[in-house]
Amino acid sequence: MNGAGNEIVVLDLRGAGISASGDDARAIHRLPGLAFDQLMVVADARRPGADAFVTIFNNDGSESGACGNGARCVAYQLMRGGPSDILQMETKAGLLECRRDSEFVFCVDMGAPRFGWRDIPLREPVADTDAVALALPAGVPSALGPAAVVSMGNPHAVFFVDDARAYDLRAIGPGLENHPMFPEKANISLAQVLGRDHIRLAVWERGAGATKACGSAACATLVAAVRKGLTERKARISLPGGDLIIEWRAGDGHVLMTGPVELEFETTLAPNIEDANA
Repeated sequence: MNGAGNEIVVLDLRGAGISASGDDARAIHRLPGLAFDQLMVVADARRPGADAFVTIFNNDGSESGACGNGARCVAYQLMRGGPSDILQMETKAGLLECRRDSEFVFCVDMGAPRFGWRDIPLREPVADTDAVALALPAGVPSALGPAAVVSMGNPHAVFFVDDARAYDLRAIGPGLENHPMFPEKANISLAQVLGRDHIRLAVWERGAGATKACGSAACATLVAAVRKGLTERKARISLPGGDLIIEWRAGDGHVLMTGPVELEFETTLAPNIEDANA
């Protein structure tokens, strides 16, 4: 599937009595036609009231706490053909509620952002996580300036720039993702504010690289923009793969992400993926 261009594989293991590992994720990523940004492994729910437990893997086999575009894809898979328009999804970062707005458009409640340096996490305390002055790695232009750092269940560093397309993310992304300030690495976003309700965004995803879209990065960017007084609490975030509507709800501080999904194809994996890669 894809969510606004973010390449997603949904692996449905409900009722199978088996799990998937980081090694499995890397093996699936190498299969013809199955290269992905995130792998969403769907298992039986662990808590009452939840519909499924979802483990999220990046294509390097590392785990992620959140993937908004992937959550919408899982919501489509679990709700299609059913009467309910609400899904409760467990993840490493907590419980996500997904709402079906139409057949291929879903809204995900991504929960509340966190700003404490331990919550993000950062290596050491900083005076203001809204403007963190990083010692930029070699080759990263100083014009990036300070980063606004936010956790949306995974760590994000957002740089507000004049032109989000003027930078080579493949060149500067790895150094920033692996910056010593981020002990768990970080998603790197370059955000260009086009208006009070519109942001252009380019993202280097932790463990995945340059992607067409990243839902949690879109959420972190809107939150960072609101904290800086650059936008309203609801805005359109334009990524290379498409647009997402992000709202930082004033009432409870939760971030809502609305966007499309697309089913590309379905397949069944071989019982031993490693053998299939041999």
